[in-house]
Amino acid sequence: MSDTSYLVAFIAVAASATFATRIIPFLFFERHTEHPLVKHLGRFLPAAVMALLATVFLQRSGNWAAVVPGLDAILAGALVVGIHLWRRNALLSIATGTAAYMLISQTGVFEVGLVG
Repeated sequence: MSDTSYLVAFIAVAASATFATRIIPFLFFERHTEHPLVKHLGRFLPAAVMALLATVFLQRSGNWAAVVPGLDAILAGALVVGIHLWRRNALLSIATGTAAYMLISQTGVFEVGLVG
């Protein structure tokens, strides 16, 4: 199998799996939207997922060797929270936080590390 056909097959399988995981819950829960478990998950799962993503982001993306450890990730995360509380728009808050983090990391504003 050539590299191109392997990549095409890989992308097709990944796209199919991604699509299936997105559509199956809608097909399965279509008749069960009033079930208490579905309502509970719909109410609390998005916040739990955002908290998990924020925790992983802070651990993996923050510059913990800077003068103020993790300030780059903490500022971007705080911006996400602030924009989301203000506008209640997940796409806007995530896009703004991502842009802020990329600006901070690409300009090197907080890259002054500890001497040691």
